[in-house]
Amino acid sequence: MSFDGLFTKAMTAELSSKLTGGRINKIHQPYKNEMLLIVRAQGANHRLLLSAHPNYARVQITKEQYANPSEPPMFCMLLRKHLEGYTIESIHQPALERIIIIEVRGRNEIGDESVKQLIIEIMGRHSNIILVDKDRNIILDSIKHVSFAVNSYRSVLPGQPYKSPPQQEKLNPFASTEEDILKKIDFNSGKLDKQIVSTFAGISPLFAKEVLFQAGLPNRTTLPNAFFSLLQLVKSANYSPSITYGNKEHFYMIPLNHLEGETKAFTTLSDMLDRFFYQKAARDRVKQQAHDLERFLKNEREKNMSKIKKLEKTLHDAQQANDFQLRGELLTANLFAVSKGMTSVEVVNYYDNNGETLEIELNPLKSPSENAQRYFTKYQKAKNALEIVKEQINKAEEEIKYFDILIQQIESASPKDVEEMREELVEEGYLRFKSEAKKKKKVNGKPQLEEFLSTDGDLIYVGKNNKQNDYLTNRFANKNDIWLHTKDIPGSHVVIKNPAPSDVTIQEAAVLAAYNSKGRESSSVPVDYTQIRYVKKPNGAKPGFVIYDHQQTVYVTPNIDQVRKLKK
Repeated sequence: MSFDGLFTKAMTAELSSKLTGGRINKIHQPYKNEMLLIVRAQGANHRLLLSAHPNYARVQITKEQYANPSEPPMFCMLLRKHLEGYTIESIHQPALERIIIIEVRGRNEIGDESVKQLIIEIMGRHSNIILVDKDRNIILDSIKHVSFAVNSYRSVLPGQPYKSPPQQEKLNPFASTEEDILKKIDFNSGKLDKQIVSTFAGISPLFAKEVLFQAGLPNRTTLPNAFFSLLQLVKSANYSPSITYGNKEHFYMIPLNHLEGETKAFTTLSDMLDRFFYQKAARDRVKQQAHDLERFLKNEREKNMSKIKKLEKTLHDAQQANDFQLRGELLTANLFAVSKGMTSVEVVNYYDNNGETLEIELNPLKSPSENAQRYFTKYQKAKNALEIVKEQINKAEEEIKYFDILIQQIESASPKDVEEMREELVEEGYLRFKSEAKKKKKVNGKPQLEEFLSTDGDLIYVGKNNKQNDYLTNRFANKNDIWLHTKDIPGSHVVIKNPAPSDVTIQEAAVLAAYNSKGRESSSVPVDYTQIRYVKKPNGAKPGFVIYDHQQTVYVTPNIDQVRKLKK
């Protein structure tokens, strides 16, 4: 993993330089496994993110905004009680473990001086955030509880003594010598990168592969030289945080030249992590929260696709209406040649210029006139079916478009957006409330729009679901504001609060529209823009559906960095 012991060392140094001596003013728990501490240090407020997420565990200073729950969880309340108003005395890393310890000092509720430790263990699905009373070495609480039934080595429960994770008995690379490398590494066994990882503490496969790349043809001379050369970058804090975009994204505090792909450099480790994890954790949470909703939408879409296939077959059969009419008219004109009991009759088709004959099947139990009427009845039914089937096909196609829009919206939705989408589906009759209690619950307030600021200082608003789109376009925007939407592609409504924005602002708003659409991963995405006055919602249309004219089109390529830069 990228967040190895060496990276933890670098991050610890970055946090220590910015936060030591700072005061913890506020504490939030936006999500189940993540804490946000607002620390006042060096004349500025810093947002310290602590994450014990199984896939995205990390510690960093973040510039991202997080929505807080209406009621703080119990762990958050406990941290507020023990840490708010406390001063950060030190931030350190034990050995080269993936552990960061934030030590704080303050006065407890009875005025006595108290020292606490907030211990963040960054260990994949075993990651945890633990509050410890340093003087007694007792766990006050943790964001995840672990009993002896789960972990026979230690328990992480309130009231238990804190015990560090088991030591791996590896060598400290900074205290190692060339002789240690030559002793421990067997050049004849192969898999040198795995040998390096299993021998030295704090080193990940990423670092080990970079050592081999720098060594060229690894031997007893080049391998130690490459190893200590890279270690020196870490030891001297000569960091160059960067993300490499190849088959898979990787981040690290030093360049990884063995990886293929485009590289983007950053000023700080925290800025790099903000970019790397931008919306990843949120998408993961939404995926879990909206899994059933997404499955429902895809199933409904498939049902309509199947329905269209059946209707098209019915349409093909209904198109025989004219043939039924022809047979009825020919029978009526030749009643004299037909008698009851006949199974068929051959008559001249006087509609055919060549005068060819046509054989008409008859019901032997019916009279000649009843047989003619039978064909006219079939004609009328087929004619009526033709109109109904065409209408049903159009309706099914509209349903598919609607579900396509909702599926696209889930891809860029926040947890709150998902809840609004559920409400919409209930209001439209696709879903039912799970309980009467939930049915009575009403959401107060207006839909919350995502807000951006253009380079020229114009406000740009983006709707993330149909409720927000309807509110933004039909109620929030003025008639002279500029409205944008991807051309013939499901996506969000975007509004520039300026009747005459610059070309730069239109380009930036178009990027937002393209990024929040099904064309997010495409290049040269067409985006239409026009004034709100030319955007109309037809009567009876689905939520979020509009028609528009007087539009112009601009082509843009979605850019996540530009989106983040515009975020207000």
